Amino acid sequence: MDTSVDAVVGALAIGLLGFFTAGYFVVAGARLGLGMLLPWLARDPRERREVLAASARDGAAWLVAAAGVLLTCLPQMAGELLRERWPALLVLLLGLAVRRAGLLRANQASVYGCWLTVLGWVWLLAALFTGGTTGTNAVGTVAVVALAVALLFALHGLGFGALRLTGRPFERARLLAGRGGSRESYALTAVAMAVLPLVCGRQLPLWDAAVDGPVGGSPAWLAWLPWVVVPLLTAVAALLTAVQTRARRTSPDALRPGFRPGFRSAFRGGRRGGPRKGTGGGAP
Repeated sequence: MDTSVDAVVGALAIGLLGFFTAGYFVVAGARLGLGMLLPWLARDPRERREVLAASARDGAAWLVAAAGVLLTCLPQMAGELLRERWPALLVLLLGLAVRRAGLLRANQASVYGCWLTVLGWVWLLAALFTGGTTGTNAVGTVAVVALAVALLFALHGLGFGALRLTGRPFERARLLAGRGGSRESYALTAVAMAVLPLVCGRQLPLWDAAVDGPVGGSPAWLAWLPWVVVPLLTAVAALLTAVQTRARRTSPDALRPGFRPGFRSAFRGGRRGGPRKGTGGGAP
């Protein structure tokens, strides 16, 4: 195959990986951060149901698409991550499973799942950011990076909660996040969440993996995969972007009186949670 065309396909694969990963951190990171803080934001069953409803969607489509790019277009990189970062990946997968089980049963397990999932991401990103180095100085750097990433998840969740919650949970989220503009706060943390995996991903030899993997024709029997996966996932990227944009335009937010979070799709029940009185987030 023409190496210049292979290079274009490889560049598109890397771009798609960054796009889907950043999208996952923005969309799912807000729900994970909100779920982490559920014990502080909700004090009774009704409030817990409202917070759970707001944090129910997990952005799995973004994560599955990113994994698809990694496994089909960058299999050598996927193998290296599995070999070198399997403890963090195991914690991450365990957290996702526990969170899903907790959401299905609408119980406290969802909180544990959020914390485990964030711990997995913190562990993985801190290791990538520091290059997996060891030593006393490296341990201190990893600890600082891990703490900063965990705090960013929490702040992103608070900003999301200030836009989606009502009543007392909204007041607590706004108190913890600050009384500035909710939209501005969420937009700022969203940008930081999108940039975070891109900065850490720069430590990976992605271009070498793209050239040496199926894009470069080795192994030969997998060389056709990127030519199918890349155009398909490009269409998926456009679809996810359109869906996310439409959801932001059509979904009511916390600034609209009478907002009720959607609960039926996540749990088999009717709409829960009370409307906010005006824009001040009065008690339900």
